[in-house]
Amino acid sequence: MTGKYPTFDEIRNVHQQLYDMKLDYWISHDLFTFQWWLLLFILFVPWVIWLRFVDKKRITEILLFGTLLMLLVIMLDDIGVETHLWSYPYQLINIMPRLLPIDQGILVVAHMFLYQYFPKWNKFIIANVIMAIIFTFVFEPLTVWLGIYKLENWRYIYSLPIYIMKAALIKWLVDEFITKKENINKQKK
Repeated sequence: MTGKYPTFDEIRNVHQQLYDMKLDYWISHDLFTFQWWLLLFILFVPWVIWLRFVDKKRITEILLFGTLLMLLVIMLDDIGVETHLWSYPYQLINIMPRLLPIDQGILVVAHMFLYQYFPKWNKFIIANVIMAIIFTFVFEPLTVWLGIYKLENWRYIYSLPIYIMKAALIKWLVDEFITKKENINKQKK
């Protein structure tokens, strides 16, 4: 370090070194392991199932819900990784710090199915709470056991309200959008 604070070039050089280390680690530790194949599976298989069973009449609405949820999940995951709340020793792709197969695969698809099959708020909340409990106390410990997910400054119980609130928030946003769209269409007629 040249002075009291690092320069941009110094930060960039350290970042390059970190990238090189992560790439070497990913190639020698992650690529083609059981965990890597599992991550590949849980990224793509849920989407194949979703394509088969999605309500084609509501696909735009369901995709809106899924896309907004995916954006929120990615943002929260990035915050968690950057603040060292958790980390991911195994990665499907080495250039992303988040757990892509969960954030953009199984988690979002499962929530989209909830949104599709439980359109009424009371049933959605019940189903969402049940799914949140399963993700929090079954899937998260399983991914820790498999070495895919590492708790650093986090506990499983912290995830439970986040699973519940993020899905409820996105459902509320999408429902509001759909209601406003329907009201606009009624006014045009």
